[in-house]
Amino acid sequence: MSAVKVFIDGSEGTTGLRINERFEKRDDLEILHIDPELRKDPAERKKLINLSDYTFLCLPDAASREAVSFVENPNTVVIDASTAHRVDPAWAYGLPELSKEHFDKIATSKRIAVPGCYASGFIMMAYPLVKEGILGPDYPFTVPALSGYSGAGKKAIAVYEGDEKPEDFNAPREYALSQMHKHLPEMKVITGLTKEPVFMPVVDDYYCGMIVNVPIHKELMKKIMSPEEIRDMFAEYYKGQTFIRVREFGAEADTNGFFAANLMAGKDYAEIFVTGNEDRIIVSAIFDNLGKGASGAAVECLNISMGIDPATGLVV
Repeated sequence: MSAVKVFIDGSEGTTGLRINERFEKRDDLEILHIDPELRKDPAERKKLINLSDYTFLCLPDAASREAVSFVENPNTVVIDASTAHRVDPAWAYGLPELSKEHFDKIATSKRIAVPGCYASGFIMMAYPLVKEGILGPDYPFTVPALSGYSGAGKKAIAVYEGDEKPEDFNAPREYALSQMHKHLPEMKVITGLTKEPVFMPVVDDYYCGMIVNVPIHKELMKKIMSPEEIRDMFAEYYKGQTFIRVREFGAEADTNGFFAANLMAGKDYAEIFVTGNEDRIIVSAIFDNLGKGASGAAVECLNISMGIDPATGLVV
């Protein structure tokens, strides 16, 4: 069987580099490389896109839309890691664990949008809570979240790792204060919410890993459940899933009551924890923003589309 041809448009960015790392030991793929001097040349990009069976887009939104316009080969599958197509109903949303319908659409679509990192964490928690009728689509979600600086882009990474790092870069920094973060549309649309959540992302001075939280007030639940019952709901919902795993209630005792946001660094799956008490509950997703939050998720979608074990080449 001939190797599947793969082109990564934007292979020099953080996501593209991590996808390449996951392909290093795979002999079922043939990676199509672009001359570094031509990596922004439209004609050369178009040629490689149409030579490929799969093209990954690790680009800014505008460049991703341009790349899609280059596609003439009806057999080329596009896997887009940008924000450009995540709420487009014509595209499969790349979080297959949400439902059989999500998995099947990824398996059969020629257009797959990889979720945003923060959005992945929020949606893997909020989607079941709404679908199972525990919270209504009008629930006033608030989403505190913390990420390492690798998700901030090449320029920010250079500042964090440079010799002249500003003093404030040594501390956690809250951002997106205008409530206009680029992940908010998918956080609303994919979960079927009537309004966007209040989102409070924080970037900190460590490389990778993130924690995303969903606080729940008992009096605002549609279906009143204890923390243990909510944990059991998640365990049943994601039963048998490789890339989303639900920890036992009380698992925070293993780390003396602390959650480190880099707990899952280097891994391609997420863990969900439920903590709190009868009145106030917190659901937390911990994962690598470059793993299940980006490159790992993109490769998982590729594997599903190829019809092979979704965990091929991934750290699970």
